[in-house]
Amino acid sequence: MALSGGGFEVKSFSFRCARMSSSPLLSRKGRQQQRYDNQRRLVAGCIPYKLNREDDTQSDDLLDRVEVLMISSPGRYDLIFPKGGWETDETAGEAACREALEEAGVRGILNDTVLGVWEFRSKSTQDTCSLEGACRGYMFALEVTEELECYPEKDCHERKWVHLAEAYKRCRYDWMREALNSFKNLLTGKPVSTVPELSESSSLWIVKPNAIALC
Repeated sequence: MALSGGGFEVKSFSFRCARMSSSPLLSRKGRQQQRYDNQRRLVAGCIPYKLNREDDTQSDDLLDRVEVLMISSPGRYDLIFPKGGWETDETAGEAACREALEEAGVRGILNDTVLGVWEFRSKSTQDTCSLEGACRGYMFALEVTEELECYPEKDCHERKWVHLAEAYKRCRYDWMREALNSFKNLLTGKPVSTVPELSESSSLWIVKPNAIALC
């Protein structure tokens, strides 16, 4: 799948997230390599999931066997999916895998289909009208094959496996529920919405290390 019009292409991919070396895992810091498009911070994330081989319901429905991994934020009841800034030295898929490892401590196989693209604002800029703090997020599905006991942001995020029905209830934002809808379509072979084209004036390679968006 490609994003055209901005001089940059997101190539179709399906790969097992690369293992890091034996050195300690560290989160990337700073915005020195952050991608932007028309002042919107580009973000990549994923819905980590697994299929239970045996379920108490003994249902033949595939979706009844699916659990998704969500992570907490301090002092919040609702949950989020791992996501973060998409940087200039990685593809959107690589960024999504990195965020899953840093925030949720999981590795797995990333599906090559983009679940969709959503625009939202950082929590600190919800009430402003400017583009400052605006984000454009690309979401994918990640089949989890490994869970790490220690990961970079373990002290910031607790992880919780939940069935789809509970995931909908625990989502913090509407766009997350829409991503879950696309995720369900992907698993059941139904069409997933296509990714919109980038505008002609997009500036994906502009670096803005002083941006204050906190998506």
